Amino acid sequence: MNLPTRAQAWELLTEYTKSDALRKHGRAVEQVMRAYARQAGEDEELFGIIGMLHDFDYEKYPTEDQHPFVGAKILKERGYPEEVITAILGHAQYSGVPRESLAAKALFAFDELTGFIFAVTFVRPSKSIREVKPKSVKKKLKQRSFAAKVNRDDIEQGIAELGADRDAHIQFVIDALKEIDEELGLRGDFQISA
Repeated sequence: MNLPTRAQAWELLTEYTKSDALRKHGRAVEQVMRAYARQAGEDEELFGIIGMLHDFDYEKYPTEDQHPFVGAKILKERGYPEEVITAILGHAQYSGVPRESLAAKALFAFDELTGFIFAVTFVRPSKSIREVKPKSVKKKLKQRSFAAKVNRDDIEQGIAELGADRDAHIQFVIDALKEIDEELGLRGDFQISA
């Protein structure tokens, strides 16, 4: 498989995505995908690049008839492997592309939940992911008015497709994001005591 480097993938993301929030989302999903690949004994670079680039076209092409289809075309033109393109297409339910690979299932399972955990973190008084627990995430998931654009059905379906335990899955995402919390702006007021 001829996989472009992480640096090349980051260059592609920043070429198409100017929004700091969307860049952080790509970085966050990359982080969770890499952590999952390590745990599952899979290709960390492959999973990471899929996570990083899944929404790279969204800022310029945000409609359902464009995203992620325009991005898939760009990836194909730039020589990205079919597994990357198929996984990214599969993260959009409306694409009709089935999620068959573990990478595709993982991306779907982590994408919406990662964004939701950001939202939960930002409403905490400390604004620190280090104080977010699965219990508070599950409580906020029940509040349909909170982060209303996040598709709860996709989160639940993603967990089911991955065959994960719901609490463990949420904790896994929190733990992976904690590893780079400062980079993502999720450290908040939390101070690590020496």
